[in-house]
Amino acid sequence: MKVPVWQEEIRVKASDVDFRQQMKMTSFFLMMQDVASTHAEHIGYGYYDMLEKQMAWVMSRIKVRFLRFPQMGEKLMVETWPKGVRQKLFFMRDHRMLGADGAPVALATTAYVLVGAQARRILPPSALDVIDPDNDGRHALDEDLEKILPVENLEERYVLRAGYSVTDIMQHVNNARYIEWIADCFSMEEHAAWQAEWLQINFSREVKPGESVTMLRGQREDDPQTWYVCGVNQTSSEKAFEAEVHFLNGNG
Repeated sequence: MKVPVWQEEIRVKASDVDFRQQMKMTSFFLMMQDVASTHAEHIGYGYYDMLEKQMAWVMSRIKVRFLRFPQMGEKLMVETWPKGVRQKLFFMRDHRMLGADGAPVALATTAYVLVGAQARRILPPSALDVIDPDNDGRHALDEDLEKILPVENLEERYVLRAGYSVTDIMQHVNNARYIEWIADCFSMEEHAAWQAEWLQINFSREVKPGESVTMLRGQREDDPQTWYVCGVNQTSSEKAFEAEVHFLNGNG
């Protein structure tokens, strides 16, 4: 019997936290991603299942709302479930992270596209059987993940080169690495003074080993606490991703 909502208990390890002894943004994403992969395997849409169909999942967009940043040693319950197709293209999957008291710690919604395993071209949702269970009407975040509007007069933060350590099973930069790159666009002092309230990333073009990416950031004029961050692939001159992160003052 297929489990419609998958749950796994996870303990926050030393490698998951930063200098504030709080979970890093990347750690939220990695935990959710790992649990989602396990559930996909359980319902018959895991990596090897899709490979047999000459297809693959590629994450296109994600938004996470951080309600609290757990500390090292805490036990968390991660829940995840697929919830059908939105915007005629995206296979949606939601996530909830709960503390030991059952209160939500983080809520997320993710959008995947279906691609051909060889050509890496986007396929229509109709190319795949409907995912069972569909969990229609069940949401962690009931939000469409729209395009992110760019900001002018961006500040260059640094340039990096993708290598072996950031490459995943799809032979491109793993999605979690982009969150690390975004976090590194802000100084230790800024991280000490601010706390992320939410983060959205829209992935545009894959980054392959050997390619270099320029990281840029800028504040929104109408909301200085919201920052636009993007990575530009120096090889193709195309944006690899665009992101928005909204900070609150203080670390409450």
